Amino acid sequence: MANDPIIRNMTRAEVDELVRWGAQEGWNPGLHDADVFWATDPEAFMASVLDGEMIGGGAITSYNGEFGFMGFFIMRPEFRGRGLGNMLWHARRERLLARLRPGASIGMDGVFNMQDYYAKGGFVFSHRNMRFQAEIPERPELVPEDNEEIVPLNEIPFDQVLEYDRTCFPASRPVFLKQWLALPESLALGCRRDGRLAGFGVVRRCRIGCKIGPLFVDDVAVAEALFARLSPFAAGGPLFLDAPENNPAAIDFVHRHNMVEVFGCARMYLGPPPDIAHDRVFGVTTFELG
Repeated sequence: MANDPIIRNMTRAEVDELVRWGAQEGWNPGLHDADVFWATDPEAFMASVLDGEMIGGGAITSYNGEFGFMGFFIMRPEFRGRGLGNMLWHARRERLLARLRPGASIGMDGVFNMQDYYAKGGFVFSHRNMRFQAEIPERPELVPEDNEEIVPLNEIPFDQVLEYDRTCFPASRPVFLKQWLALPESLALGCRRDGRLAGFGVVRRCRIGCKIGPLFVDDVAVAEALFARLSPFAAGGPLFLDAPENNPAAIDFVHRHNMVEVFGCARMYLGPPPDIAHDRVFGVTTFELG
């Protein structure tokens, strides 16, 4: 093109703009997600700038060079269909590959209508991550009795939480996790069994309602106990949970709670799919950073 865009790193203010675009796309980001995303990897955010104006952007997060995640890929509607997004997407992929060790995989949650495009870029479909919604009454019912010990997650040593998270995510992510567990307007709870961590979950306020993510658990009993104590946080509004279809127990769980499917993404990988405990993943942390 006669006037190609400049592709460069974003400023902090531009990340806020990208999050606003995500809200306009219906992705419903958390109220404080941008702060965590920036603290995790400020080099991850790339902008496409034309005539001094940001026309597109996306994230290419590197987790210690061990695993990468591409997310938040948005072009402003008036600049779509002109090859500008293709230019940005390939630049992001190449930049992320350069930020990772040789052989490291890259994951992404792509909207379904872009799945074929991402496949042309080398990404292979793994499974669908589906967003489900429940309406939480103003006065939720009392939490039923169970045998699980649910405690504030900050009562659990962080090393234990990090170790558990690593079984459900392809790389260790201490910087992200510390920030995520301390989000304003959120609640983080853990389940303790025989002195060890058997699962944890976080619910946070979003542009619309609240969202649980992650929900990582040993089994359905822990998922039920955590959900019962996290869901009242959304009292009087919608509650969302992004459940992976490659965990049948998670899909059974959302159906049992009469949650309705409202959105979804295709989880795809460039490189070998990660070896994680898929049966523990009842709720994905975030479509934007994995």
